[in-house]
Amino acid sequence: MDLAPLMPLYSATNLEECMRKTQTVKYGEEVCFNGMLMLKASSSGLELGNCVWSIKGPRASITYLPSTVFVSAHALDCDYNSLKENDIILFSDFSSLDVMDENNENLGENAMLCDDSLSRDDGVDEDEYVQCLCKNDDIAEEIERISFICSCISDAIKSGGSVLIPIGRLGVILLILEHISETLLSSDMKVPIFMISGAAEKIISFTNAVPEWLCKPRQEKLFSREEEALFGHVELLKEGKLSLFPHLYSKGLLAAWKEPCIVFCPDWNLRHSTAVHLLRRWHADKRNLLVLEQGVDAELALKPFMPVAIQVLECSFLSGIKVRKVNPLLSVLKPKLVLFPEDLKSRCPSKEDAPWSYLYYSKGKTIEIPNTREDFEVGLPTDVAFGLQPRQLDKAIAVARLRAKLHLSKGQYVLVAPKDQSDESNRQLLHWGAVDAGRLLSALQEKGIECAFPADDDDGPAGCERSILITSPGEALVKMAPEKTVIYCDDESTTRLIYDALSSVCNGI
Repeated sequence: MDLAPLMPLYSATNLEECMRKTQTVKYGEEVCFNGMLMLKASSSGLELGNCVWSIKGPRASITYLPSTVFVSAHALDCDYNSLKENDIILFSDFSSLDVMDENNENLGENAMLCDDSLSRDDGVDEDEYVQCLCKNDDIAEEIERISFICSCISDAIKSGGSVLIPIGRLGVILLILEHISETLLSSDMKVPIFMISGAAEKIISFTNAVPEWLCKPRQEKLFSREEEALFGHVELLKEGKLSLFPHLYSKGLLAAWKEPCIVFCPDWNLRHSTAVHLLRRWHADKRNLLVLEQGVDAELALKPFMPVAIQVLECSFLSGIKVRKVNPLLSVLKPKLVLFPEDLKSRCPSKEDAPWSYLYYSKGKTIEIPNTREDFEVGLPTDVAFGLQPRQLDKAIAVARLRAKLHLSKGQYVLVAPKDQSDESNRQLLHWGAVDAGRLLSALQEKGIECAFPADDDDGPAGCERSILITSPGEALVKMAPEKTVIYCDDESTTRLIYDALSSVCNGI
């Protein structure tokens, strides 16, 4: 095959240039995008560095809600308080769909995300919803699941087999390492543990470099007098039980290799690198164990290695919001609109009496979002505000004239006064109040305008319509009613004189 005509898609230089355009942010740090949007990231609780995003603009505020865990065994808990009362929630946690697919035959009306008993207030206190979100039952289940995996690993090691764990989720790896060290210590087994990945050393050092991303109990360990390690893998490294290598053919690994052993690698699809080589070596021995995360098609993944005798353990890990916690979360956040995946429509149908409305999105389709705010706030700089000369309309309302430009800055509209104010700034542009016919007639005559009340115009009771007939310098008619005053005139100069006279007898800005 002639490869000469093929053009490279990108180069290392392209990647470096792309990365230079990225901007790192801290949890809780607000950053401005294009002057229009304010972005703020907070922990999602699922993994170290995973984020929930709050996006605020002048006309709406949006919460982007990916896979989220409210109480985590390793990462900082989700800060849902910072997301309260945002207008729109973009629900992007698909883990609920996986749970539904697994338990579809067991799900009834009570499992619907928008069940009537949950989507209405029904007198339930917000504290009860918060308690539901903050229960650590999910973590207890996760730890129980990890303990079971460690017991299976221990059984495989005792039988003389090795264990391959091709899982890429950092939090799961850290928890398994922590619990397997305790299991091996209690069983008095000395088994080498290898983590083989090009990013292995960076991943492990990363867990000690960002303590502010860790859950509160682990942060407390950092500042305790006992100098306790943040994670169990720290002791394994110190004791030489855990070794980190970038490749399977690393010189140090060949010298340290010993079976049975436990190997962690991120090759979850079993199609490249370390996992392929070790499966070719271990697939025919029933004493060995392969730990896979649920969602990987084990039968398809293992086809290239048939026949297979290795034990396969498929495990599901906590990967997002549990179905039962969706409505308590919405009740706490109080959005106006929730965007759900189309696949959740059968479990979360739209209800007329729901406190929030629903829309459903799907891949490749554009949906139109209704406006959630009829009005919006506009900021006014201090120097401009002090320069205003307001006039009181009544006890509650005052008006002032301002010549300014509307700017968009840091997600808010701001009125900015121009540096050079024109001479026309003293001219009144807005008038209000009832017009006294007698005063207007005197004001017109003072300006040299020949005018009079029509013969049939009587000074009737207050509130009736009156007119002034103008004959010179041009013909015109001024009609005054309680709700409006209208000038009828074809001559521009005469109209200007009438307007000036009217302005002198009216309140205006």
